[in-house]
Amino acid sequence: MRSKLEEACEARPSIAQFETIGTSEEGRPIAGVVLGKGPQTVSIVAGNHADEPVGPETLRSLVVSVLENPDAFEGLLEQFTFRIVPHTNPDGEARNRPWIEAWPDMQAYLRHVERDLPGRDLEFGFPSMRPENEAVASFLELHAPFALHASLHGMSVSEGALLLINRPWAYRSEKLQKEYRKAAIDAGLRMHDHNRKGEKGFFWIAPGYQTTPRGEAMRSYFRSIGDPDMADRFHDSSMEMVMGWGGDPLCLVTELPLWVLVDGPAEEPPPTNPHRPMRYEAFREQFADLRHQDLTQSDASPSDLLGDFELEPLDPAVAMRLQLTVLSLALETVAED
Repeated sequence: MRSKLEEACEARPSIAQFETIGTSEEGRPIAGVVLGKGPQTVSIVAGNHADEPVGPETLRSLVVSVLENPDAFEGLLEQFTFRIVPHTNPDGEARNRPWIEAWPDMQAYLRHVERDLPGRDLEFGFPSMRPENEAVASFLELHAPFALHASLHGMSVSEGALLLINRPWAYRSEKLQKEYRKAAIDAGLRMHDHNRKGEKGFFWIAPGYQTTPRGEAMRSYFRSIGDPDMADRFHDSSMEMVMGWGGDPLCLVTELPLWVLVDGPAEEPPPTNPHRPMRYEAFREQFADLRHQDLTQSDASPSDLLGDFELEPLDPAVAMRLQLTVLSLALETVAED
C-alpha cells in the first residue's frame, strides 16, 4: 500500500503530496499524505493502537479513492486541506500481521494479538514519547490550527458502534450524532452504550457517545488510586495536542468492533446507572482471561473458548463505510459551524 499511495500522489501533484514523515523505532518509514488546498485544515490519523487495523485500511483506501476520482471530490479538496497519517505504528502493524491476515479466526487473534501498554501507547504519547509521536506531531503542527482532528480506532469486541467527541463539541454536534446513529442502525449495529461517569475522562453524552479521552484525566485517575508510576506513563492524547495548538477543532475518536457481542440473557443494570452494559462487562472479564492463556497448542473452537457468549465478526467493508460516514458528517459539521 505504501507504493500505491506514493504512486497515486505522484500522479496528482496539484492536489496531493506524499511524504516520509519519519521512521519507527525499528526503522520502518511512516507515511504522511497531504490532500487538497482548501483554507480549513483537517488532520486524520490511524494506527495508534496497532491491534485495530480497520482505521489504517480506511485511510489508505480513502487516499487512493480520492486521487483516482478527483473530480468527484473537487469541492471537498477546494474547501479543506487534509493532513493524513494512514498508519502511525508500522512496527505494531508488523507484529499483529499474523492474526490480521487470518481474521476472523478468533484463535489466531488470541494467539498473536499485541497491544502497546501504557508508557508505550502511541495515543497517549504526544508530542514526543516515541519517534513515531514526534514524526506525527511535526507533520501536523506547522499547519495548525485545525478545524477537525480524527483518530481512527477500534475495539476487539463491543455491543456496537461507539463514537468519542471532545467536550466543547459534545452538544454542538447533535446532527452528526443523529445521522451516525442512523447509519449504524442501517448497517445492522446497535450503539455501544456505556456511561463510565467520567472515569479516566470518559463522560457520557448519549447512548453510543462519550467524550474523547485525555491524558490529564488518566494521570489524575491513577494518582487518585495510589498508582503514580502508572500515572506517569500517560502523556497527552493526539486530541489534546491538536486542541492545544489553538482554534476550535472538532475532535473525534471512532470505535468500531472486530466482533459484535450478540444479544443474550443480561443482568439488569443498576438503577443508579441505566447505561451500564452488564453483559459486555461480564464478557470482558472472561475475554481478558483468554488473552492471557497459552493457546499455542490449543485446538479449542471459538465456542469452547467463549462459553455462553456469542460473537459475530463485523464485515470490514461495513466498518470502513461507517468510518467514512463519520468523517463525512464531521466535515459537514465544521463547514456549517
